[in-house]
Amino acid sequence: MDQLPDLLPFERRRDELDAQMAAPSFYANPRKAADVSREHQKLTQLIADYGAHGKLEREIGEAAALLKDPAGDPDLKELAAAELPDLQRRAARLREAVLLAMIPPDPTDSRNTVMEIRAGTGGDEASLFAAELYRLYSKYADSRGWKIQPMSSSESERGGFKEVIFLITGSDVYRQLKFESGVHRVQRVPVTEANGRIHTSTVTVAVLPEAEEVDVQIDPQDLEITVSRASGPGGQGVNTTDSAVQILHKPTGLIVSCADERSQLKNKAKALTVLRSRLLQRREDEERAKYAAERRSQIGSGDRSERIRTYNFPQNRLTDHRIGLTLYNLPQVMEGGIDDIIAALQKADYEQKLAALTGQVYTPPRAGGDD
Repeated sequence: MDQLPDLLPFERRRDELDAQMAAPSFYANPRKAADVSREHQKLTQLIADYGAHGKLEREIGEAAALLKDPAGDPDLKELAAAELPDLQRRAARLREAVLLAMIPPDPTDSRNTVMEIRAGTGGDEASLFAAELYRLYSKYADSRGWKIQPMSSSESERGGFKEVIFLITGSDVYRQLKFESGVHRVQRVPVTEANGRIHTSTVTVAVLPEAEEVDVQIDPQDLEITVSRASGPGGQGVNTTDSAVQILHKPTGLIVSCADERSQLKNKAKALTVLRSRLLQRREDEERAKYAAERRSQIGSGDRSERIRTYNFPQNRLTDHRIGLTLYNLPQVMEGGIDDIIAALQKADYEQKLAALTGQVYTPPRAGGDD
C-alpha cells in the first residue's frame, strides 16, 4: 500500500498549539481559545489514527509473510488468513480518515456568500435564463433554510435580469455553492422563436465568500463614491431621492453599484459588502495563480471564460463538463434540485486534493453529450 504523507508537519503544529494552550492568557479570548482547542483535538485524532494505521500495516505485513512462509505452522497460517481481510479493511478505513484530516480546510467554507448572475451572449434569452438561475438558487437556499438578501439588480425589457447580485446567509453556504462559479450555457427554443430553432445562450455566475472588514481593509481615500436618482417605475418613492450609490475602487478599477434600497446609507453599505467580497476573491485568485500549473485540472476554478455546465432543454439533459456528469432531470434541477450535482462536485474536489496530497495525477473524466 502507498505510504501516507509525512506526519512531521502535523506533529509540529500540534506542539505549537500545546504551547499556546499552556499560556496563562490562553482563555482571555474565548473565541480564539475555542478555535485552537478544536484544531488541537483534530490534530491529536489525526496523529492517533496515523499511529494506529502504521500498527495495522505492520500486522498485515506479518500476516502476509506468515502465509508465504513454506515452513510456517498450518494453524497459524489459517489464523492469519482469517484475520488478514479484516486487518486490510480497517487499515483502508484509517488511511481514508488520515488523508481526509490532512487535507487543509478552506477557511471560507463557512462564510455567507455573495452571488452575481449576469446575462452573457444571447440577448433576451440570456437575461431570461439569468432570472431562472436566480430562481433556482433561491429555491435551493430555501430548501436548506438559508436567507437571501437582494443587493443589486438590473432587469431586461422581457422580465429577465441583465444582472442580479444577492447575499445568501446560512450554514456552510460557500462550501455548498463555490463550484457554481463559471459560465452556464443553455440550449433551447426561445419563446420569441417562431420557427422552433434551438438557440444557445450563456450566463455567468460568480460565487464570492462574504468578506468581513477584518479580511479586507479599504482606505476611504481609495474610493470614489457617486450618488444618483435610482431608476424604477414612475411614481415610486425610490425615485424622489438621490439614493443610488456607485463606488469606484481606484487602485483596482472595480465598480459596484446599488440602488435597491430607498436609503442612500443602506445602498452604500450593500455596495461596500459586494466590493469587499470582490477584493477578497481577487486576492485569493492572485494567491492561487502562483500555483496555476498545479490547478489546471482543478474543478471550480471560477474562471468565467470556462464553460462549466450545459442545460439542454430539448434533451432534458444537464451536463457538467468538469466532472463528466450528465443528468436527465432538468425540471427538478430548475426547481432547485441540485444536491446531486453539488455532491458530485465536492467528491471530485476531494479526489483532486487527495491526488495532490499523495503525489498522484488527477484526471477528471470527460463529460458526455458535449455538443
